[in-house]
Amino acid sequence: MNRINQKLNEDKKLLSIYFTAGYPNINDTSKIIQDLEKHGVDMIEIGLPFSDPLADGPTIQASSTAALKNGMHTELLFEQLEGIRKTVSIPLIMMGYFNPVLQYGVEAFCKKCQEIGIDGIILPDLPLDVYQEEYEAIFKKYGLINVFLITPQTSDERIRQIDEASDGFIYMVSSSSTTGAKTGFGDETETYFNRINEMKLKNPQIVGFGISNSETFNHATKKTKGAIIGSAFIKHLTQNGADKIDEFVKGIR
Repeated sequence: MNRINQKLNEDKKLLSIYFTAGYPNINDTSKIIQDLEKHGVDMIEIGLPFSDPLADGPTIQASSTAALKNGMHTELLFEQLEGIRKTVSIPLIMMGYFNPVLQYGVEAFCKKCQEIGIDGIILPDLPLDVYQEEYEAIFKKYGLINVFLITPQTSDERIRQIDEASDGFIYMVSSSSTTGAKTGFGDETETYFNRINEMKLKNPQIVGFGISNSETFNHATKKTKGAIIGSAFIKHLTQNGADKIDEFVKGIR
């Protein structure tokens, strides 16, 4: 069983952390992953930096720009992750945009992910129909779960299609804005949470965008399986480097 599915079966609310590979320093990647697991994080999303990250807010965009300036690229990230499974057992998910994957070669990328122990991939700009027609067989060949995103604007029909195509969890974007930490959720988001809960989807949902502290984590996970924190953790890295990760995680739960 894929590590993502194993984790989803645990009787707990899951905390997933996103960070940009190669930030704040080029060689921080493995240390950050190891420290996050050590201090109780359930899943990790490793961001592959891209020059035009349209869905990301200013904090993650800045980290992506800095990582590229540091010299991070796809092949280097794979090199850094060689042997990561000797020390890390929780699910690792590669997150990025489709262009770098296409440039690397989709099958070559998926094969390399399998070799180093990546469990899933999130590509927000890869449409469902294109994935199903051209790439689904490749992902499944290499045992990778493709995680799809839904937003408050996604129609019920489309959500049902995504649910049917998914075999892990659904990334439930909390708002229609770009990524970024927020202080709380408004009525519109609350309505959206209730709507998705009432749909009784077969795949669990993990909420992303706007989760920054224990309050927003607990709120987001009332009716979902877990939550993803990205921008708030990037800000922590900006202020502290790859240190004091234990303090950050303790502040969430």
